Amino acid sequence: MGAHVFGAEKEKAINPAIGLELFHNFTLIHDDVMDDAHLRRGQPTVFKKWNTNTAILSGDALFAIASQYMTQIDDIHLRQMMELYHTTVIDVCKGQQYDMDFEKCASVSLDAYLEMIRLKTAVLPAACLKAGGIVANASASNLQKIYDFGILIGLAFQIKDDYLDLFGETAKFGKTQGGDIIANKKTWLYLKALEVAPKTKHEILTKAYHTKPENPSEKVATVKEIFLRLHIDKLALEEVRKYYKGAIEILNEVEAPDSRKELLRELAEVLVNREV
Repeated sequence: MGAHVFGAEKEKAINPAIGLELFHNFTLIHDDVMDDAHLRRGQPTVFKKWNTNTAILSGDALFAIASQYMTQIDDIHLRQMMELYHTTVIDVCKGQQYDMDFEKCASVSLDAYLEMIRLKTAVLPAACLKAGGIVANASASNLQKIYDFGILIGLAFQIKDDYLDLFGETAKFGKTQGGDIIANKKTWLYLKALEVAPKTKHEILTKAYHTKPENPSEKVATVKEIFLRLHIDKLALEEVRKYYKGAIEILNEVEAPDSRKELLRELAEVLVNREV
């Protein structure tokens, strides 16, 4: 889609597209080991089906194969592409480390959380779009704009994900409602609630969030009630719309025919309005 915006044939972008997808799957294999996650997309995770050593080696091999695909482009773009790729790899690893650190932190600011999801989630769609721009010979200005567009839709995607975890329909979203609360994850919803809650509600929320009741659904119900009283559901959707609006404003500035930007507009709209 990034290449299409700037008028390049998809064949020019297919190898780096495959490379970035393989890199993404490499991160998932290793993330599942770190999170002790037994299911991924409804199937046993690699380390669960085989063992941890196999998962680590499989991820390492995928990372190498991903790098091979990233280099299969015209030589004139090779250095710029690999700089983008390696920067993205480092950013995603930083984001994962921040995410793990936050589990142990007594308090996390909203700004710190947004930086974490920027690194862990948003830089990947941003890099994909910029990679398409690179093979299409886009200008430096346009490359930055398409990258920034990707960052903003990535942030909108993750905050909507936080919202759907609690307020989405389980049948549609495909996950247990309130899974983040059960796992004590410091999501945008929780951190925003702490920011706006009066002292009494702040203490109740903190206590409720970090207890381990015999019935997890009771914990979810208690936290959800506090969120609703603080209008966190509405504030989250407003935040998603804010990033969506910013993304569209940047996309409008990209120097390309509107007809070629339409797919990205549709993508942004889907990510914002999704129920799954």
